[in-house]
Amino acid sequence: MAASLLVGAARALRRVPLLLLAGALTLPVLALLGAWLPVGEGGVQAAAILRAMAATVLPEYVWTTLWLGLLVAVGAALVGTAGAAAVTLFDFRGRRQMEWLLLLPLALPAYVTAYAYTDFLQFSGPLQTWLRESLGVQGRVFPDIRSLGGAVWVFVFALYPYVYLLARTALGERAVQLMEAARLLGASPARCVRSVALPLARPAVAAGVALVSMETLADFGVTSYFGIQTFTVGIYKAWLAMDDRIAAAQLSTFLLLLVAVLLQLEHRAQRRMRFATAGAGRAGAMQARPRWLAGRRCVLAWLVCLVPVVMGFVLPVLFMLRPLAADWSVLPWSRFLQWAGNSLRLAAITAVLGVLVALLLAYAVRRRPDRLTRGVVRLAGLGYAVPGAVIVVGILLPVGWLQQALPSWGAPALIATTAAGIVWAYLVRFCAVSLQSVQSGYARMPTSLDDAARMLGAGRVALLTRVHWPLLRRSTAAAALLVFVDVMKELPATIVLRPFNSDTLAVVAYQLARDERLGEAALPSLALALVGLVPVILLSRTLRSNPR
Repeated sequence: MAASLLVGAARALRRVPLLLLAGALTLPVLALLGAWLPVGEGGVQAAAILRAMAATVLPEYVWTTLWLGLLVAVGAALVGTAGAAAVTLFDFRGRRQMEWLLLLPLALPAYVTAYAYTDFLQFSGPLQTWLRESLGVQGRVFPDIRSLGGAVWVFVFALYPYVYLLARTALGERAVQLMEAARLLGASPARCVRSVALPLARPAVAAGVALVSMETLADFGVTSYFGIQTFTVGIYKAWLAMDDRIAAAQLSTFLLLLVAVLLQLEHRAQRRMRFATAGAGRAGAMQARPRWLAGRRCVLAWLVCLVPVVMGFVLPVLFMLRPLAADWSVLPWSRFLQWAGNSLRLAAITAVLGVLVALLLAYAVRRRPDRLTRGVVRLAGLGYAVPGAVIVVGILLPVGWLQQALPSWGAPALIATTAAGIVWAYLVRFCAVSLQSVQSGYARMPTSLDDAARMLGAGRVALLTRVHWPLLRRSTAAAALLVFVDVMKELPATIVLRPFNSDTLAVVAYQLARDERLGEAALPSLALALVGLVPVILLSRTLRSNPR
C-alpha cells in the first residue's frame, strides 16, 4: 500500500511542470472568471457596473459585434467558396496561378488593408479629389470608408482565404468524381454544383466561417480605426480611458463567451468534415477531370478568382506604394530600423519559447497519452481562439492583484515594464500554432521508434534529443516561422503590454494611421506585408506538392 502511494506521488510530481506550464497559459482566462463575481463590496460594485453598461454601451457593443460578424461571415463564405469551386471543379487557362494567387490576402493584416483603402478613398484622398474636380461637385462623392460597411469590405477580402483553403481541400477530395457521376446520370452542370459539390463542402465552409468570425471578433486595428463600437474596442476604452478593470473584465467575458460558441461550432464542423470526407471516399476510385471552361465561362472564372485578389492584396499594396513613390522624405527612415529591430527581437524570442513549450507539451502527450495529460495540453492550446484584448485583461488583472497584495515585490513591475509581459501574452495567444505543427510531426512518427529506443536503453532526454528531434526539425521550423509571423502582425496585446520605447512595426503603423499620417504608415505596413508573404509562399508550395 505504501509503495503504491509513493509511486502515485512520484507520478504526480512528474506532472507538476506540465501543470504549471498549462496554468501559466490558461491564467488569463481563469483571472477573468475570478474577476467576474467578486465577493463583498466588490460584488455590489460589479453588479452596479454591469447594470450601468447594460443601460448605456452594452447593447451597442452586442448588436454592432453581431452584425459585423454576421455580414463578414456571409461575405467571406461567398467569396471563399466561389474561389475554391472555380479552381477545384473547373479547369481553365491560368487555373494553377489562380490557386496560389487567392492566398495572397493572407499576407496583409486586416488593419493594413484598412489604412491603405482609407488613404486612397477618404474625402481628401486622390480618388475623391479627382472626382470632385472632374464632376464639379464640392461634397463627398461616395460614402465614407470608415463605417460598418467599410469594415465589412476590408474583413471579407482580408479573411476569405480561411474559407477558401478549407473549402478547396474538401472539394478536392472527391467532388470532381461525384460531379462526373451526376453528369452521367443526366444532371446539368449547375445542378451538379448545387446538389453535389456545395453539400460536400458545407462542413468545410462552416469551419472556415467560424475561423473568420473569431478573427473578426478579435480585431482591434480595423474597428478602432474606423470608430466601430465592438466588444474589443469597448475593452480598451474601459481599461485605458476609464481605468475600470471590472468593466473591462466583464466585457472580456462576454467576448470570450462569443468566441467559445464559435469555437464549438468550428469543432462540430471539423467533425462533419471528417465524416463527409470518409463518405466521399467510398464513392470509388473513378478518375475524372475538372470541366474545361472556355470563352465567356473562362472569363467569368477569371473574374471570380481575380476580384478577391485585386481587392484584398493588389489594390492595398498599390495604395501604400503611392506615398513611397510620391515623396520619400516624409517616410520615417531614421527610426524604421529601430521599429523593425523591436519587432524582430520580440518575434524571435516568442518563436523560440513557443517551440520549446510546444515540444514539451507534445512530448508529454507522446510519453503518457492518458486523459489528464491530453486534457491539460488541449486546455493549454486554446489560447489561439482567445482575442488579444481578452488576454491583455487576463494578464493585467492578476498582476494588479499581486501589486496590491505585495507592493514591495518586484515581479508585477517586471511583467508590466519589460518584455516579460508581452512575451507571456504572445505565448498564450500563439502557443497553439506551434503546438499544432509539432503534434502533426509527431503524428507521422510511429510509436515503434520509442519502443526500440527504450529497449536500447535511451532515457527521456535521449529519446527527445536523439530520436524525436531529428525527425521533428521541419515541423519545429514551420512552427517557429508561423509564430514569428503572427507575432510580427499582432496588434491588440502589443499596444498595451509593450515596454517603454519599444514600438513595433504594427504599433507604429496603427499610431501613424490614427494620427492621419497615412503616408508615413505605408513603410511599416509594407514591411509587415513583406513578412507575411513568407508563410503564404510556403503554404502555396505545400498545396502544390500535394495535388488533388
